[in-house]
Amino acid sequence: MKAAVERTELAPGLSICRALTGLWQIADMERDGRQLDLDATAAAMAPYVEAGFTTFDMADHYGSAEVVAGRFRATHEDAGDVQLFTKWVPKPGPVSRDDVRAAVERALDRLQGRTIDLMQFHAWNFADPRWLDALFYLDELRGEGLIRHIGLTNFDTAHLRIAVASGIPIVSNQVSYSLIDRRAAGPMTALCVQYGVKLLAYGTVQGGWLTERWLGKREPDWERLDTWSQMKYGRFIRAAGGWAALQRLLQALYEVATRHGVSVANVASRFILEQPAVAGVIIGARLGVSAHVHDNRRLFSFSLTSSDRRAIEAATAALADIPGDCGDEYRKPPYLTASGDLSHHLEDFPSPYQVVEGSDGRRTCLSGTSWERTFGYSRAVRRGNRVLVSGTTATHGDRQIGGTDAAAQAHFVIDKIEGAIRSLGARLEDVVRTRVFVKEMADWEAVAGAHGERFGHILPANTLVRAELVGSEYLVEIEAEAEVA
Repeated sequence: MKAAVERTELAPGLSICRALTGLWQIADMERDGRQLDLDATAAAMAPYVEAGFTTFDMADHYGSAEVVAGRFRATHEDAGDVQLFTKWVPKPGPVSRDDVRAAVERALDRLQGRTIDLMQFHAWNFADPRWLDALFYLDELRGEGLIRHIGLTNFDTAHLRIAVASGIPIVSNQVSYSLIDRRAAGPMTALCVQYGVKLLAYGTVQGGWLTERWLGKREPDWERLDTWSQMKYGRFIRAAGGWAALQRLLQALYEVATRHGVSVANVASRFILEQPAVAGVIIGARLGVSAHVHDNRRLFSFSLTSSDRRAIEAATAALADIPGDCGDEYRKPPYLTASGDLSHHLEDFPSPYQVVEGSDGRRTCLSGTSWERTFGYSRAVRRGNRVLVSGTTATHGDRQIGGTDAAAQAHFVIDKIEGAIRSLGARLEDVVRTRVFVKEMADWEAVAGAHGERFGHILPANTLVRAELVGSEYLVEIEAEAEVA
């Protein structure tokens, strides 16, 4: 008897297969000007749906993936039982309601649908607060019915916290999560449990590296790999300890797989599937080239025993941690992308805030809050190599950000400080002093913890005191000083 494909409720009214089929490799298949037969590629989705793998994940930049999925929906009567998830990955900078509507309508046109089951949003630069504008506008379109649910992709813990604490109804965060990359297992999982957000894990088989194919094999030539997936996850493997460490993990996985009569890939994905807050794992497909339907079904034929988990955890204990938090590989070195940098994603990062040149040699930065206009001050001023940042609260335009979550407010305040400093040609690492004011002493530890997360590698001089803040909704205010070497 075939194992039943596991399903879960990702959000109210949205039941998904716990093994999602990822379509990002369509972009790879179209690399170097190659063209796919889109109808034949769409038809290759049918065996997955017939086997119960009804949930597909794609993005606006995955080549023709959205068009392929739309053609499948239009030509298959049973497509009403299919869940099509996509992503919007805008360039950094200004974003308007019209921009967001155009992106959603473009996706709807490609997907040939009336509503998007899950629209997942990616932000490149958290120091530019306009990523929040995009989410608030997406929520407006959710209210109109163009989107059923909003998710995130590659958000770190601090900024997932900001989004959900600000009242944006986030149901999921899609992140790299595997036996090689265990960043999501710590604070990210705790936050998801706290706020009821689900994780969608990609990279569980590391682009094919966590399969029998590589067990006992020589280390490949890292400069001559076949696919973008191999290039990308090859960087993760080297960051985690290299080929010898991978071989030890593969051997442990192979022994567990043999006991259960399944594949190494099954064991690697099953381990992540059984982690807290994980709703599903995303397993890539090269539609029309190679199908893994039979092997993927075996993912639901077994559960890991405590002995299995101990053996796997012993093998992963020798791995080095992937640096940073979830999604950092797209925002700071080391860039664990296919190319090793962001050259195939972005051209530049525009200044987060408006900068005004003064006649006396000073440069001022304005964040656009009404307080600056009303009371006559700048968010930050630079003169020479010195940058002074005004007392900053969790305000964006006319919105208060972070709700009643003091840590969320603190993180957003530090984002604003970083955005102002960057706009004036400096870096957060140039900060030499911070002053933190908390409204309630009960919040001091949460605020100090956020400060520690963001400044722990910088270690500026710091003062934290309790103070009456202007505005009852604000729990924390921070000012900063930076000196550019």
